[in-house]
Amino acid sequence: MSSEKEKEVLEDVIGQLLRAKGWRISIAESCTGGLISHRITNIPGSSDYFESGVVSYSNEAKVEILKVPEETINKHGAVSSQTAKAMAEGVRRFRKTEIGVGVTGIAGPTGGTAAKPAGLVYIALSTQSCVECKEFRFTGDREEIKLKTSEAALEMIREYLEK
Repeated sequence: MSSEKEKEVLEDVIGQLLRAKGWRISIAESCTGGLISHRITNIPGSSDYFESGVVSYSNEAKVEILKVPEETINKHGAVSSQTAKAMAEGVRRFRKTEIGVGVTGIAGPTGGTAAKPAGLVYIALSTQSCVECKEFRFTGDREEIKLKTSEAALEMIREYLEK
């Protein structure tokens, strides 16, 4: 018999932290197609802290729903730190939550270029007081990149909430 304590699920830890602060979260996802929202809402009671998830796959959805400035996408591309930050801020303001998260990237295997290869992902987190963004370069097939992206986003949320 193992005496090790069963490892807590990251989504559950985030839920506990959000609940303790009385905060709500909203997520804007592109390359993950709703996987982050799915993982968070797999936790019973997540309606206490999860406001909404927006899958803004097209540039039009990013502009129309999340209010990402069209010039941001035209100048920097849909896959950029600037767009990820605008997505995070847009979903936070749109849903009036304490935290907004924006995720954009290239899950592959197509769509990448030499400058922006498959596996390039930007994850941004927005609150009333700050906006931070991290760049990742994941490897693997489409499903692996989506899973790694969701894990990195959840870890980023956890780290922020534990500060």
